[in-house]
Amino acid sequence: MLPQEFLDRIQGQLGDEFPAFLESLERPRAVALRFNPLKGNRPTLPFTEAPVPWEPEGFYYDIESRPGLHPLHEAGVYYLQEASAMAPVALLEPQPGERICDLCAAPGGKTTQIAGRMAGQGLLLCNEINPKRAKILSRNIERLGVANALVTNEHPQNLANRYAGFFDRVLVDAPCSGEGMFRKEEAAVTDWSPQTVAMCANRQKEILHSAAALLKDGGRLVYSTCTFAPEENEQVIDWFLQAHPEFSPERVHAPWFTPGELGTFRLWPHKLLGEGHFAAVLRKSGEAPESCSFAKEQPLPKTFTEFAKNMEITLPQGKALYFGSSLYWAPEELPCLDGIKVLRPGLELGELKKDRFEPAHALALWLKNAAVTQELPADGDLIKAYLHGETVPCDKSGWCLVTTDGYSIGWGKADRTVLKNHYPKGLRR
Repeated sequence: MLPQEFLDRIQGQLGDEFPAFLESLERPRAVALRFNPLKGNRPTLPFTEAPVPWEPEGFYYDIESRPGLHPLHEAGVYYLQEASAMAPVALLEPQPGERICDLCAAPGGKTTQIAGRMAGQGLLLCNEINPKRAKILSRNIERLGVANALVTNEHPQNLANRYAGFFDRVLVDAPCSGEGMFRKEEAAVTDWSPQTVAMCANRQKEILHSAAALLKDGGRLVYSTCTFAPEENEQVIDWFLQAHPEFSPERVHAPWFTPGELGTFRLWPHKLLGEGHFAAVLRKSGEAPESCSFAKEQPLPKTFTEFAKNMEITLPQGKALYFGSSLYWAPEELPCLDGIKVLRPGLELGELKKDRFEPAHALALWLKNAAVTQELPADGDLIKAYLHGETVPCDKSGWCLVTTDGYSIGWGKADRTVLKNHYPKGLRR
């Protein structure tokens, strides 16, 4: 049962469209996934159906197929993402080589969507204030082979204080009352109240204030929620434009969504295949200098360079960083990280252990190929054994990049008879 106060307000918002809205909530929800261009060519999968109109890599799929259990999901070939949730990044229009901030990024759907459009070029800062959710975000960044992402666990204002005017584009997919998820999540219904709506609106204003500082002059800000409440949507944007006169609404071409005033769009479940969403596109103007120092480059150790040479691995443009015994390859424009809670400062290359180098799972997922590989077909029993943590037959020697249907999925170490399993224990199933 939907809250009566919610229904009364929605009826006032929609008028004659209210019955169609209620009917849409009774229909089975549409489910979608988004292919990851960072993994190479898009595969043909039997469970994908019609494309998502506003996302070139998005496709609806058969809900009975359970693609989250497929080996290609573990290989980061696609991300399960609700179709309407793909809209804010379509409006953000990220470009390769830019500096982009996803300020409320967990669990990582929109962040990895941004990363795909950046094609490994530029800097992507993805932040999550909740420590547990930040770890989930970091794992999804790793699974989808994103090399140019800085994952932080910070209060947005701390980032604004350090990186003012640094980013070309900022996405604020704000925590909200979740009205658009009523069909998808029962908890969203039971947790709803007018007080929750008001609390979320106040928090959204605070986050937007930080986002305004992070954006450089001329940059684009996209604000989005998965709620229908005007208090969290149009009223927040109206407040923001009055509080920040350096911003103005920006008109973008988005024929799939219902346009409103102040550069806003609404996604209604009775008008498209997806849940409820809201987005606003804003542009910052004015002149303010960027003030930010960059992280210092460190030398690559000999053990890694020998490993990379033997495996024929070529790193993209970037710089080496050490976090304890772990070696990372960071984007060229990685800012100074002093005083920032960092979970992942780029691509984890591996761990330095005395006189040897042990490659990281993240490096395997980023690679498209290597000098030594072991292919395990996605529809066979050997890939199931590998994902379970078992050894598999192998006639090669030394480190092997394990692939499934041509997509990298992890590491193993072979002795010309079997492949010792190096798939992370926490991911085994």
